[in-house]
Amino acid sequence: MSKDCSYPYFDPDFDTHSERIYGPLCQVSIDNERMEDCTVVKVNRVNKHGVLLLDMVMVLTDMNFQIIKSFTSSDALWCMDVFHVRDEYGNKLTDQKVNDYFDQIEIIRKGVQEYFTVIEITIQDYPSLFFEIFTALVDLCCNIVEAHACSYNTMLTCVAYISDQSNNSSIDDPSRLTIIKDRLTTVLRGTTNSNIGSININIPSVKISKLLGFKGTVTCTIERRLHQVMVLEANLEMENEKRMVRVESCDRRGYLIVNVEFKDRPRLMFDVVCTLTDLEYAIFHASTISRGGCAFHEYFIRHVDGYALNTTSEKERLIKCIEAAIQRRVCEVKR
Repeated sequence: MSKDCSYPYFDPDFDTHSERIYGPLCQVSIDNERMEDCTVVKVNRVNKHGVLLLDMVMVLTDMNFQIIKSFTSSDALWCMDVFHVRDEYGNKLTDQKVNDYFDQIEIIRKGVQEYFTVIEITIQDYPSLFFEIFTALVDLCCNIVEAHACSYNTMLTCVAYISDQSNNSSIDDPSRLTIIKDRLTTVLRGTTNSNIGSININIPSVKISKLLGFKGTVTCTIERRLHQVMVLEANLEMENEKRMVRVESCDRRGYLIVNVEFKDRPRLMFDVVCTLTDLEYAIFHASTISRGGCAFHEYFIRHVDGYALNTTSEKERLIKCIEAAIQRRVCEVKR
């Protein structure tokens, strides 16, 4: 016996209806004529969780663009970002680089993401550590596709993106991932000196996880995760007395104002914005400029719950975390 069933009709254009009325979530324009020495990138984006300034900075950083000046401002609904950028050689962007940038922004607009199998290691730093880690991974038939590490206050954190050596595909087998983790833990425990430093740092931490990132942004996705791990495992004992970060309260507007003054270098804005995001702050207004080899940044922030907490301990932790993020990428050579 057959039954006639009716189903509700859904217009196939319904999903894009709001975008056709209000415009896309992210609009990008590039002006290569206005400035003689740089290219101006303007981004208008919806002011909501998940469409972040960090995403825009990650794309520029992953393409090795230098951000020499930037402005960010937001109201209740929309944000506007303006970046003055150069390529890695200090020149204006070529047509090909402009096209590559638009392609990457389109990936973010569509939310095209992929998973990376990554190993996260936190341990007391010592000579030959990388050799032991990578030798163990090679013995387990793993490719190290990309790895980033950072050492700060005797603690080393490493995030490595691995794949199967036989076919270059992601490693998804839980039993094999467990074997990799156990092998690395055994190797690192056998070489760690338990008489040095803090006991928590000397016990090696090895984690294997699936890291979700936008397609084509492997480098910044790995570095982004490195920032997150370093904040969680932060050892914030400052070695330098000179403060490069100041935090003030703007009670009239309900903001915390973060000022950063430091020697200009690549990825400085990426490091600061990553840290603010990891500490669960939203950036409402910002300006950065590089002049005479020195960078000046100003950020107007609130906690993601909408409040600007003004306790002394919160401000001190914020300062130490940003300074640590800046100093971790600085290499000092002593004779």
